[in-house]
This record gives sequence, structure tokens and C-alpha cells, in this order.
Amino acid sequence: MTAPRNDKRPLRRDIVVAACCGAFVALMVGAAYASVPFYTWFCKTTGFGGTTQVASQAPDHVLGRELTIRFDSNVTPGLPWKFAPEQNEIKVRIGEVATVHYKVTNEAAREIAAQASYNVSPPQVGSYFTKINCFCFTEQRLKPGEMREMAVVFYVDPEIVKDRDQDDLNTITLSYTFYRMREPARPVAEAPDNSSNKL
Repeated sequence: MTAPRNDKRPLRRDIVVAACCGAFVALMVGAAYASVPFYTWFCKTTGFGGTTQVASQAPDHVLGRELTIRFDSNVTPGLPWKFAPEQNEIKVRIGEVATVHYKVTNEAAREIAAQASYNVSPPQVGSYFTKINCFCFTEQRLKPGEMREMAVVFYVDPEIVKDRDQDDLNTITLSYTFYRMREPARPVAEAPDNSSNKL
């Protein structure tokens, strides 16, 4: 009578399946974390969804064609800030650098931090709308009752005239929405130690 054979193939198969499942889960978690910066990069590169571009200097030429730039301002619910542009619209030539100011006031009785998200419409012109400087690049922190004047410096890239789909474009709307920043949790103060004996 022969002894039963010790077959390790099922155990080896189970290990391979478990390793594959673990690798798949790790890949999905990594993809979830990478999707946000990838989407942000994609939007900034292509102007997808009306995401504007950023430049460090003005273009080297200005064209005669004019566009109307309208300005929109919003705050998210629960943010007690008053936020509005000083002008509702301006006319600029393509390639001309323009500066527009917004005013924001914290109407709350305590300091609040917020940051502005932004886009342009129509969305397909995002790849041509370029900012040199903008208050939206950084967090804004206002004390109770504080009013601040903030600037955005921008131009419309002359490359837009090569896009035949934009031949009938007359108006671009630049829209901002301030949203409240989450404040870091404050450490709980430790109770005084009264256990020590006083002499």
C-alpha cells in the first residue's frame, strides 16, 4: 500500500491568487491617490472644464481684436464673506495684459481662511485665458470685519485666433467661488496638575 502523496499545488495556487489580489488592491489605492493630481495637471494643461493657464510674463504682441471679459463672484454656503468685483466687465484686446480688482470682506466675528476656485466660460477657452498673478493662487485669511482688495492680472493668448472654433467668440466670463478652508484642530489644553504636595 502506497503512502498518500503530499500535493502542494493547491497551496501554491492559493498563494499566487492572494498575491494577485493584494497587488490589484494596491494598484487601485494608488490610482485613487494619483487621480486627483493627474486630473489637476490635465485640466491645467488642456484648459479642460474652463481651467485657466498660468504664465510669468506677457505675450510679445497685442492684436486689434477686442473681447468682453465679464467677472462673476460667489461664496459657498456657510462662508460669511462679501465678495464682488470692482467692475462687472471690461473690454480687452487679445494679448493685452489687464488688471482687475475684487473686494472681499469678512462679515463674521472671527478670523476665517478661505481660497477661491476659478474657471472661465465658455469652457473651451480655458487653454487661452492666462493669468500672470491672482489672489486665487493662495489662501486668504481675513480678521473679523477686515476688507481686502485683491487683484487678478491676465491676458487672452493670441494663439486663440488660430482656433477657428473661436472666430465668433465675443465674451469670456471669469468666475470665482470662495470656499472655506478647514481649520486645523486645536490641541486640548491640559488640566493643571494639582497632585503635587505643597510645602
